[in-house]
Amino acid sequence: MSEIVASKDWMELARKALDGQCLSAEEGLAVLEADNDEVLPLLQAAFAVRKHFYGKRVKLNMIINAKSGLCPEDCGYCSQSIVSTAPVKKYTLLDKETLLAGAREAMNRKAGTYCIVAAGKGPTDRELGQVVEAVKEIRATMPLKICACLGILKDGQAQQLAEAGVHRYNHNLNTSKTNYSAITTTHTYDQRVETVEKTKASGMSPCSGVIIGMGESDREIVDMAFALRELDADSIPVNFLNAIPGTPLENAGRTPAMKALKVLALFRLICPSKEIRVAGGREVNLRTLQPLSLYAANSIFVGDYLTTEGQDVSADHQIIEDLGFEIEMKAI
Repeated sequence: MSEIVASKDWMELARKALDGQCLSAEEGLAVLEADNDEVLPLLQAAFAVRKHFYGKRVKLNMIINAKSGLCPEDCGYCSQSIVSTAPVKKYTLLDKETLLAGAREAMNRKAGTYCIVAAGKGPTDRELGQVVEAVKEIRATMPLKICACLGILKDGQAQQLAEAGVHRYNHNLNTSKTNYSAITTTHTYDQRVETVEKTKASGMSPCSGVIIGMGESDREIVDMAFALRELDADSIPVNFLNAIPGTPLENAGRTPAMKALKVLALFRLICPSKEIRVAGGREVNLRTLQPLSLYAANSIFVGDYLTTEGQDVSADHQIIEDLGFEIEMKAI
């Protein structure tokens, strides 16, 4: 048994994180395996780190599903994949005016970052050109940061997005390397890492995260946090599986809310200076404990996700106000 497990001195982990030291694998496991009675002191430790780097500011992000369904990949969690029978809308890439309207809605919701997401293995040259044209106009007319999530990028595509004014590119690792083949077989974990590296090389800010609740072990969750620390992702969306009927993971169940809070504390302590975002599935998995998540995380999505509904944006604004936190309009 480690000293951390024995003493429950979670603030020692916070001090270690603030000193630039990385938690050990044993310490990471201790966080995830902590008794539920330890969640509040654990969150207090995570908040000490979060407050040091971000104060009480909360970054808001809004997604637009720019291309829905029609995806040839077999990702087991996704309602848009070729193996899914879920009844989702299917359409090709939205036109520029629709993407611009989405950007205006992001501003209405007080989001600082507008996320353009398209299903598929990766963008065609034509699709990339459409996104580039929309981004240029958004950047010329609105004070928004732009994040793109278009799949695996070919050589040169990251640079085109960067030159158009995309600030951040999202490509999640999703799960651990050891669990990857159980979730997806049509592309590899290493291909995802390669796209994150292309993002960094282009000058865009790398965004990469995980989906918790896909059969991974606690040790694999710790491994995911270490992998993202090593990748030096600036933004880390922590999704909790929303098991959608018609997908291979439809019976996976949900992550208990207290476990979800431990996961968020773990990512804050292992990646202390990074944007930790409570992402997809927070409403389903955290439920009434959503406000507590912001003691570890400093960022959320507002509005709907790709094919599932989020809660009303006014509820998110109210949570932030009730906590005594403040919305940060600039998300990067």
